[in-house]
Formats: sequence, structure tokens, C-alpha cells
Amino acid sequence: MRFAFSTLGVPGMPVREVAALAADCGYEGVELRAAPDEPVHRGTGQPERAQAVKEFERAGVRVLAVCGYTGLGTEGDDAPVLQEIGELLWLARDLGAPFVRVFPGGEGQQPSAVEETAARRLGLAAETAAGLGVRLLVETHDSHRTGAQVSRMLGPVGHRHAGAIWDVVHPWLEGEEPPAAYAALAPFLGYAQVKDVASRQDLAPLPLGAGVLPLAECLALLPSSSWVSWEYEKRWHPEAADLPGLLVPGRKHLEGLLAPSGS
Repeated sequence: MRFAFSTLGVPGMPVREVAALAADCGYEGVELRAAPDEPVHRGTGQPERAQAVKEFERAGVRVLAVCGYTGLGTEGDDAPVLQEIGELLWLARDLGAPFVRVFPGGEGQQPSAVEETAARRLGLAAETAAGLGVRLLVETHDSHRTGAQVSRMLGPVGHRHAGAIWDVVHPWLEGEEPPAAYAALAPFLGYAQVKDVASRQDLAPLPLGAGVLPLAECLALLPSSSWVSWEYEKRWHPEAADLPGLLVPGRKHLEGLLAPSGS
């Protein structure tokens, strides 16, 4: 299993430092949060993109995904949504990232309407993704938090360049057990995001293993070749402990969960 972490945990950290941190802590990849307040985003110029590629190559670390905030089911015209997704796909292509993350984005709407809109847009965007060699992944999040809900969104698309991210906390919050979440997402799964929290009422990020999420059960369901990324939400919880000092213990905890019993 290959491990990554999200730059959501190190907000604003320069690319060179992110790449060095990942390499020093034994992580093979990084999810890049592609928001305007980060060093790399949709508006980043070509020279800066090329420099970012050099920094990650120098460190021997892969950009696993470009994490955007586009809502597939957002009400309104398709054109602005597809343009934003297209810009994220080009950013991923320029950085050598295999994946782009988007959200369902249909809060406050009827689920069936969101799924119809999202499937239409995914079908169109997946063609662009295929041409760029990138896969577009919908995270279990906001209006569609469970594996079953996201699978309903993806099923009608039927395109190998449209898939899913299993953010393990959101199905758990909805009461969907890990085997059910994985079974629904497995045909579409790009990779999984892990984290840990104290309870369903307290979602502040904790070191891996310090909370109540069933991480061992989740990891046991994944193929051995899977990517697993630690999404530590420091950006939204500035009072949380700093991530860099937690990265090595976190990786070791995940490795321990994967070790055969008695080893």
C-alpha cells in the first residue's frame, strides 16, 4: 500500500517544503489542495507548474491528486462547472497527477436531481480527462456522503475516467459500515482518504489511532496496491496539533494496521 498526505494539513506550505517533508517522512505521494490561497492552483502559471514538477521529482514524491472544490451538482448552467473542472484537469496533467478530486455539491437539492446533473457533467468531463490521461474522482462528501449515494451518481456515467474517492469519515458519519461503503465504491475507486476524530460530534483532526474511526477495518478492505492519503484538516481546525511532527507516527500506525497478526 502506498501512502500520501494532503496539503490541507500544512496550509500554505511552499511546494519545495511539502515535497521534502513527504520524502523525509516516508510518504510516496501528496494530495495538493488546489485553492487560490495555496501555492499551486488553477491560476498558477506554466513556469511555476514546471518548477513544482521539478521539486517533486527531485524529492522522489508523486503528486497523487489535484484537489479542487468544484461541486458537480451545483445548480445553474453546465458551462462554468465544466470550465472549472477542465482547468483542474489541465493542472493535474501539467503536474503529472493521475487524479482530480471534485465534490458532489448538491446540498439542499433533491438527490435524484443532483445525480442526474452530476452524471451529465461527469460524462462530458470524463472525455476531457481521458484525453489528458487524468481520472476525475468524486469524493464521498456533502450531499452524497455514502458509498451508495456516490455510486448512484457514477453508475450511469460508465466511463473509466470517472471514479470515486472513499473519504472514510463521511460514510461513517452516515452510519454506512466500511464493508458496505467499499462494496459500493469498489468498481469506481481511485484511492481512499483516512483521518481520525474523537466522535461524530467532535470532528477536529486527531493523530491517526487516537480517535474512533475504524481505520483497520477500512484498510483491510483495500487492495494491497491502493493509495491511501491522510487528510488532516488543519486548515479548518487551526487549533489542532501541527501535522509535520505527526506524519512519521501516522505512517507507522497505518503500516501497523496492515501488518499480519502476531508479526
